[in-house]
Amino acid sequence: MNRVLVPHTLSPESLPPHPDGASLHALKGRSMGTAWSVLMVCPAEDLRWLGAGVQQELDRVVAQMSHWEPDSDLCRYNVAPAGSWHRLPAEFLEVLEASLAYAQASDGAFDPTIGPLVDTWGFGPAPVRDAPPGTQEIEAARARVGWRQLRLDEAGQRLLQPGGLQLDFSSIAKGYAVDQLARYLGRAGVDHWLVEVGGELRGQGCKPDGQPWWVELERVGEELPRTVLALHGLAVATSGDYRRYFEHGGRRYAHTLDPRSGWPVTHALASVTVLHPECMQADALATVLGVLAPDEAYDFAARRNFAAQFVVRGAAGLEERTTPAFEALARD
Repeated sequence: MNRVLVPHTLSPESLPPHPDGASLHALKGRSMGTAWSVLMVCPAEDLRWLGAGVQQELDRVVAQMSHWEPDSDLCRYNVAPAGSWHRLPAEFLEVLEASLAYAQASDGAFDPTIGPLVDTWGFGPAPVRDAPPGTQEIEAARARVGWRQLRLDEAGQRLLQPGGLQLDFSSIAKGYAVDQLARYLGRAGVDHWLVEVGGELRGQGCKPDGQPWWVELERVGEELPRTVLALHGLAVATSGDYRRYFEHGGRRYAHTLDPRSGWPVTHALASVTVLHPECMQADALATVLGVLAPDEAYDFAARRNFAAQFVVRGAAGLEERTTPAFEALARD
């Protein structure tokens, strides 16, 4: 069975015309440890400088927020001495403020200081593990995690390193990079595009033949409906326990960590997909909802009118649950 989602803002009359002589072009490459791609409708002669601009935007995000590059602003903060203040670039500050807002709204289910736990479990730059860490090791890492310890001087755009805190934006930075590319293309006068970074997507406009940017949402199992979305004015982010994990002693340890306990989540939620106008928001929300227990996650999304799809492992197999905002996009 197929399900089609179409945003209410998508209508041929509302879209700007394609430029004269424009056609569909594709750019792709690697950044942030993953693949990226841009499909856009533009004149062929603009492709070179547009491609250079896209790469500049991605490089800026890496230079500020990478937890792999030792010279990034984030990594330099993580190893800075206690008591030192660090002036933040505007982009870094935007992501940090969004992270803190989600940390507060979720009561710590989202935590930008989760870096020590990510490394301890082998899901970050540290070597991959084939067995879980010991309880003492987990507790030692957990003692260095806590978003409430962050002291942000918003007026001065400065952040205090109290000692030992380790930021990790891997649950929000890819989505932010997608948004940055969207903003760049808008400034460059490109009205029709589809951007993807590491599986996070955002689209605007339509193809030269008038067809929307059709994308298929990730499916955990074949028994669930196949869902296609006309991606206009929306972004998509998915988090699932099947993406990164290791197995030991007959148990699966997924990369979705609960910063409140220090352990990978153990509930039955297999995946969550979020639709939102901004990819940074969709990316962060997918993490929040993936950490919360299924019922709590559904209530969190439904109360805030977020469009979300949940797939839960039940006794009879995979079960799907969607919020009213998600269902409102469905077309017969």
